[in-house]
Amino acid sequence: MEKLVGRTLEVKLLADALASPKAELIAVYGRRRVGKTHLIQSVYKDHIVFEFTGMNRNNLVEQLENFALTAQTSFAHNTALPIAMPQTWLQGFRMLINLMENTKTEEKKVVFIDEFPWLDNKKSGFLAAFDHFWNSWAVKQDNLVVVICGSAASWMIQNIVRNKGGLHNRITQRIRLEPFNLYETALFLRNNHINLGQYDILQLYMVTGGIPHYLNTIKPGESTIQVIDRLCFSKDGPLRNEFKDLYPALFGRAEKHIAIIRALGDKLSGLNRNEIIGTCGFKTGGTMTKVLDELLESGFISEYLPFNKTAKEAVYKLSDEYSLFYLKFIESSKATGAGTWQSKAKEQAWTSWMGFAFENICLKHVPQIKKALGISGIYTEQSVWRYVSKPGETGAQIDLLIDRQDNCINLFELKFYKDIYEMTAKDVAALRSKRSIFQQKTGSKKTIFITLLTTFGAKPNEHYLEVVQNQLQMGVLFEP
Repeated sequence: MEKLVGRTLEVKLLADALASPKAELIAVYGRRRVGKTHLIQSVYKDHIVFEFTGMNRNNLVEQLENFALTAQTSFAHNTALPIAMPQTWLQGFRMLINLMENTKTEEKKVVFIDEFPWLDNKKSGFLAAFDHFWNSWAVKQDNLVVVICGSAASWMIQNIVRNKGGLHNRITQRIRLEPFNLYETALFLRNNHINLGQYDILQLYMVTGGIPHYLNTIKPGESTIQVIDRLCFSKDGPLRNEFKDLYPALFGRAEKHIAIIRALGDKLSGLNRNEIIGTCGFKTGGTMTKVLDELLESGFISEYLPFNKTAKEAVYKLSDEYSLFYLKFIESSKATGAGTWQSKAKEQAWTSWMGFAFENICLKHVPQIKKALGISGIYTEQSVWRYVSKPGETGAQIDLLIDRQDNCINLFELKFYKDIYEMTAKDVAALRSKRSIFQQKTGSKKTIFITLLTTFGAKPNEHYLEVVQNQLQMGVLFEP
């Protein structure tokens, strides 16, 4: 098995369950390809007595047959007799209980059910049977850990974490597994003998988004351009058509999910709820709320509350780097094959897009930014802010604000640049205008620190010294 990289908090939570004096029911969820199964198998490899994976869109008979065959293999050391196939999930879990009771061990035993949502077919009775299995038997076994895992994050939330029936408040630990941050990405690549600098890793992150499965396809000795060329533009590149399978695999009928993803992909600064409805031609109501919630819980989009605004004015942004890259560059590409990206990477479209992608990455690394500023111990709220101008006015957009409880605000200027950044008089005027419009329209009396975060730093020329109070470089994003 491959070495587990990163995931320090998640490993601790899982390990704590082994030391617990009572039965534990753990729910692990997160988007496809994020490494849920590998995490669980790595931590519990010496404790799993039964591991079962649901099959996508298979009927009840096929799922039960698979369940029985897996049990036969898992408990072969306990019984030489063939295990009869259960006719219902109640019978299936009764069979599992009997086999478990014949497995004598003092150590904690782990039952791991993967792709849990795929087992809950219509009229299958699976969830009710699992409910009965846990409440009638498993919860009484002090040496048992049951782990349920699924990529359909919204299903896991609605049916397990927020269950109103017999599983209500039964989850003892829930783990939402997110993509690697930059620190974990760099660690993972080094572990795979990929020796790239931070600037190149940032570019790869703009394409893969820190998804371990995608990163695992990178080969030693390849340049960033070669990697993107092979993964995204070669005939059999693993990311060339991933988008077409990604959302249907998680949400089934994913037309509305994809429509929202496309709308946000066209509006990189984000859209509020009403703008999404108008752009996609949706009706307001519960379905819209459900789809947004599913995309949020699965980590494909992020919700940002603009400074001094209410929850109704939240802005949604497409935060999945792969989807952003696919919609901008892969889907519309007529050219394929070796050298495709080497040519495209020279175009202004990529240079401009990298600037936005860098802003998106910075929004995901606010804890690292706070640490670098020395304000980790201060309560803060991060937000975005924009003012849409009226006739005769000047608009403004701020991609990151850190509003601090110590009466200060960090207003960020984020620049992805291939060299040391040199500020001009025009840049100074633009920053002053943003600050002025922000103060005027919000009425904030807090001290505002204009903070510059760039790739390789900025030259402290006269223009820089006029407006910049703090300067950070990309290295801070790679901190733990």
